[in-house]
This record gives sequence, structure tokens and C-alpha cells, in this order.
Amino acid sequence: MRSSSRGVVDPFIVMDVMEAARAAEASGRHIIHMEVGQPSTPAPAGARKALAQAMECDALGYTVALGLPELRRGIARLYQNWYGVTLDPGRIVVTAGSSAAFLLAFTALFDAGDRVALGEPGYPSYRQILRALSLTPVGIPTRAADRYQPRPGDIPADTAGLIVASPANPSGTMLDRDALAALIGAAQAKGISFVSDEIYHGLHYEGRAVSALEISDDVYVINSFSKYFSMTGWRIGWMVVPEDHIRIVERLAQNMFICPPHASQVAALGALDCIDEMEANRAVYAENRRLMLDGLPKAGFTKIAPPDGAFYTYADVSDLTENSRAFAAEILDRAGVAVTPGLDFDPHRGNQTLRFSYARSTADIREGLTRLAAFMGRHI
Repeated sequence: MRSSSRGVVDPFIVMDVMEAARAAEASGRHIIHMEVGQPSTPAPAGARKALAQAMECDALGYTVALGLPELRRGIARLYQNWYGVTLDPGRIVVTAGSSAAFLLAFTALFDAGDRVALGEPGYPSYRQILRALSLTPVGIPTRAADRYQPRPGDIPADTAGLIVASPANPSGTMLDRDALAALIGAAQAKGISFVSDEIYHGLHYEGRAVSALEISDDVYVINSFSKYFSMTGWRIGWMVVPEDHIRIVERLAQNMFICPPHASQVAALGALDCIDEMEANRAVYAENRRLMLDGLPKAGFTKIAPPDGAFYTYADVSDLTENSRAFAAEILDRAGVAVTPGLDFDPHRGNQTLRFSYARSTADIREGLTRLAAFMGRHI
């Protein structure tokens, strides 16, 4: 049967690493997971309790396409509490994870053939979703000196959109208010749509992350319950759109998704009341980050940009390899530690980088660092 050119997208390499790690575990090995950006903690207790109660008394059928009104109001309160931003809940679109939000955003903002800019290294699915929608991703090679974040002057000509993430995946670095405002201003001056990926907000370790909504209402902001709220598999996220785009996105959501999963929306509403539990998780990540910043250089991974948020460290390993995929496979095989090759995040320079996730338990991070040090001692 024929297939479309839009379907020819690159694999998500971290998922291949996960499968290799799973196969190693199935053979009886104990693997330390530093490959996947997934909290090891479950959804918060309040989320699980809310869903259990709803399942006893509610059919959990379709909701309105934009999401449960009470959940949208709860998310609006989050913006008031975190950023001091007064947000109309009507501008909030609940989605089936941030992935659905990107599909809706890119479909609402861009026409087939449009060029959309994004920093490299960056989240790989940006590129693949754009390609699947007949859009052209345009990479911006960022610099370690800029902590892997783009500059306003880097925005390519003839682009219809710019995607920026802060905290970023894979680097964990953040843009301060001035830097974010400069990027938004430069994009808007050129008539370029600005998409702010904020799914790691809440996971910061010194200064907090700045939302694009603190600077402008003429932006798309995408967020998720996956990371801070520890609800990856629940597939529930949201985005905030300008007022004049609400109906555009609503019509798309009605036809593409009907509605977000009702059960996950109920759980997400309960999660909003569990900030104390989430802050306890963040304290674990903060300790893990401390261990990584101390342990990775001692193991021989010395070229890193210290992360401000999320739960990743991105390492330049050009002094160790020119094939990060083979190097990651060797680390998995010989050290029993799963890490992600940089090719996922930067198709041009990723052969010389690795991403280490510290989303697991502190005991796992300690053990992983011990194994990496032993491996590098033999490797070097």
C-alpha cells in the first residue's frame, strides 16, 4: 500500500534506548535509567483519589472540546499563584498531553510549506510533528556559551514561527525575563508566531522560570501535567492561546480529538491541590541535580551547561566519541546505565553529545554515577 511522504519521520531514539534497557532487564540485569524524562513517582495522591471517586458516580463520557470548565479555571489559578498573571480560563485549551497541544498549535498557526524555527539541541518531536504536518523545521544551532538557548539575531529569515523551551530539553537551561522578552519582541517585529514550551515549569532549582504570558498575550504557551505533576502516562496537558484564536483551536480540537480524556482531566483537577507533594518531589530532583553536577565531571563528563530546571544534564562528549549512539549503547552494555544519545536532540552535532536524566530516585542516581565513574575509568 502506498504511504505519504509526511509519514517518513525519524524515530524517537530515546524510545529505542528504553526498549534496549527493557530487554537487558528482561535478561536479568539491573539497569539504572538515565535515558527517559519521566518521574519515577506516581500521580499525586489527590489525583488518584479524585479519579477513584469519580469512577463510582460518573460515566466519564465526552467533555466539551476545550476541557472541563473547572479544570480550566484551576489552571488559570495556577498562573495567578505562580506568575501573578490574571488569565481568562476561556483562553485555556486542555489537551491529550502536550503532544496534542503541539498538533493543534502547529495546525492553527501554520500552512503547509511554512518554515518554523527551533533551537538545536531541542525536543526531537518538534521536528517530526512539523514534518508530519508538511511544515519545514529550521534548526537554529545554539552555543554552549549561550547555554544552548537561541539569540534574537539567530532567528532565520522567512520563517512563520519560532518554538522556544525554557527550561529546555535536553539542556535544562532557562531564559531569564529579559532574554525571553527579547526573543518574543524580535519574533513579533517580524510577524513570526511565537510558541513557548513550558512543560518543565515548576521544576526549577534557583530562580523560577518565566512564562511568556508575563510578557505578551500574543503567544501560544504549551504546558503539561506530565513533568511537575508526575502524570506522564495520563496524557493530559494544556495550552493558552490568544483570545482571537480560541474558536480556531476549538474547531480543530472538536474534529481531531473530540475532547481530552475525561478520566485524566478529573485526575489533573485533583493534582492541582497537591502542590506540597509536588514540591517534595522537586526537592528530590534538586538533590539529584547536586549529585549530577558533582559526579558527572568526576566521572569524566566535564563539558556540561549546568541546568536551571527540568531534570536533565546535557554533556559535550566530543573528546570521548564521534558516535554518541554507539557510545550510549556501550554504556548500557558495560555499565548498566541507560543514557540518551544527542542525535535525538541535534541531528547535526548530536553525534558528540549525551543527555543524562536525573528524574529517578536519589539512590538510583548515586548508583548510576558510581557505575559511570567505574566505566569511564576503564574506558579512558
